[in-house]
Amino acid sequence: MKLLHPLSESRTEPPGMERRVLRALPAMLALGTLLPALYVFGLYLLALGGADELMRKVEMARYVATGAILLNLMVVLQAALLAGIVVLMKGHAYVADAYLLPDSARPVA
Repeated sequence: MKLLHPLSESRTEPPGMERRVLRALPAMLALGTLLPALYVFGLYLLALGGADELMRKVEMARYVATGAILLNLMVVLQAALLAGIVVLMKGHAYVADAYLLPDSARPVA
């Protein structure tokens, strides 16, 4: 027995902007992770052998970069979730469990 039956009158919509968003997400994730990480790594290399004040600033930049990376991750995941919902909603309509009312005018098959 099939669990989901497609509705006969349902149709799929052509892909739109959600496909472009889904294709761009890996690049957004990589770029949003790499840029803050490279910035902190560059600061760390410049501050090697420097004063304690400079190392404290590098540590603060590391915390800010970690926050930026996590924010980027959350934005990318949210965009993926929303684009996935749009892709799902553009697909066929399915009937999972038809419930015929006993007093329906339609005859029971």
